[in-house]
Amino acid sequence: MSEASFPQFNIQIGNELSWNVKPILHEIRHALRKLLDAGESSIIDLRSIPLAPGEEETIIDTLGCGEVHAKLNALGPSEIYETRFAGVWLITHFNEENNVIGRFIEITTIPDILKSQQEDMTFSLNLLEQELDEDSASDKTEIHAETNT
Repeated sequence: MSEASFPQFNIQIGNELSWNVKPILHEIRHALRKLLDAGESSIIDLRSIPLAPGEEETIIDTLGCGEVHAKLNALGPSEIYETRFAGVWLITHFNEENNVIGRFIEITTIPDILKSQQEDMTFSLNLLEQELDEDSASDKTEIHAETNT
């Protein structure tokens, strides 16, 4: 069997990279331009792109950390933070063992995961109205009790 008939594997050793870091950063730049020009958001799934060991960390380090940081607990913990580039967000989802199960770069004014859902807001409005109605009823009883003495 000749050497050419064996499967060829590209094994990354040391600082050798798959050369996907720069193209991803260019994609982020184009997505940010699209957000500014057309108001159109974009998402990059870092786990769907073939990256050599260390490249994901290189991308994350290059993007840096900005001023906004949020932690979310819905169907497992998630961490959301705006990078040092306004409008570029890093979103990481974890499982119960705190292993990363998803990592996305979202280019948007605010990530969808942080936006309040219509159903949740409707529930909250109903709850607040109910609590205020109960408070109003107890206020009336207190006033009535005071006038009877």
